[in-house]
Amino acid sequence: MINKTFQGNLQVREFATREEMGTDAAEAVATTIKDLLKEKEYVNMIFASAPSQNEFLIGLENAKDVDWSRVVAFHMDEYIGLKSDHPQTFANFLRKKLFNKLPFHKVHYIDGNADSPDGECKRYSQLLMDNPVDIVCMGIGENNHIAFNDPHVADFDDSRLVKIVDLDSESRQQQVNDGCFDSIEDVPTHALTLTIPALTNANYIYCIVPGKNKAKAVRHTLKEEISPRYPSTILRTHSDAILFLDKDSASAL
Repeated sequence: MINKTFQGNLQVREFATREEMGTDAAEAVATTIKDLLKEKEYVNMIFASAPSQNEFLIGLENAKDVDWSRVVAFHMDEYIGLKSDHPQTFANFLRKKLFNKLPFHKVHYIDGNADSPDGECKRYSQLLMDNPVDIVCMGIGENNHIAFNDPHVADFDDSRLVKIVDLDSESRQQQVNDGCFDSIEDVPTHALTLTIPALTNANYIYCIVPGKNKAKAVRHTLKEEISPRYPSTILRTHSDAILFLDKDSASAL
């Protein structure tokens, strides 16, 4: 670790490489899972689907002595309208990277092809209410979104847990920058997303943000006024959140 600081309540850990960052984040999450399982039967977790999470997800796969059969998993967003076998659905990303590799007790998937998107929001919201979230593992978008709460739809006091959103152009372009789609025209325009309260209601938040493309967003997260204009600034108010950076994502600090 290069550095450990605090910005508000948010602990910030900086590492020399993505690999070191991912390993440390995975170890921290694994320790929290094991501690929680001493007190409760199941741990409920939310995961993000993005290349920025790759090193962290590899670290989780290799974590020692975690009883994954007592972990219930959710994911935080899903495109509307992509075919269920499309490789860029967030469900398929996490199946490939994590969910098919470890013996989770249960994985709850968001259905981006549900006949009624509103009905799917209600169904997934009920699952979250029935399984209060212990741990969120997330990233930050280039426009400071968390999940798909882009600035124009971000609401720190949202009464909903899951909602339908239209994606702004910067958020869609990020999917191209990440190599997930060939052009912005290929990126869906709408998605289902967990809201900001659905994420911040969790007891623990681990936010993994590597890469040069995220340097500006990291600076905004730590330096700007806490407001929906920069949705990730809300992390500075959480009672138990850690932001994991590599030297590239921390380069604008």
